Amino acid sequence: MLWELFWMFFKIGLFTFGGGYAMIPLIQREIIDKRGWIDHAEFMDILAIAESTPGPIAINCATYIGYKQKGFLGSLMATLGVVLPSFAIIILLSFFLLAYKENPLIANAFQGIRVGVSLLIVNAGIKLFNKLKKNWLAYVLIIIGFCLMLFHVIPTMYVILIGGVVGLLYSLLKKKDVTQDAD
Repeated sequence: MLWELFWMFFKIGLFTFGGGYAMIPLIQREIIDKRGWIDHAEFMDILAIAESTPGPIAINCATYIGYKQKGFLGSLMATLGVVLPSFAIIILLSFFLLAYKENPLIANAFQGIRVGVSLLIVNAGIKLFNKLKKNWLAYVLIIIGFCLMLFHVIPTMYVILIGGVVGLLYSLLKKKDVTQDAD
């Protein structure tokens, strides 16, 4: 199981360009669809926590999933698996990039990669939105959060924290109303 965790996250890290957000659909497919280790609701919780804690979201997800499966050693293996490919690729690229960074072919290749990564992130957001339990508050928070992040009004971390607080307050008020109606 430890090597399975390492290998699964190593493959995700090796074949995903663009960092954490681009890895989300692959992580979701591996841990929910293929292995059934967690359900979608728990995955959404993991994403919320992974985004609001320090560090890259993919590493935070891998660490949590590894810990849930096999404790400390599982978290270590999953984290190493997701980190090592990027680390090795960055080291190799740095040697070649310094020599060829002025080459227009290389610059255009990176432009194309950026477009592809952006589409992966948008696709992940659409998939997460489609599985979200929708009510009027969800739509309002999504629209406001999207606008705040699009126009860089406040940092993403604050958008997430504010959304979490508003959702918690809404839930508490709704629960209080239900309790009062029952009395």
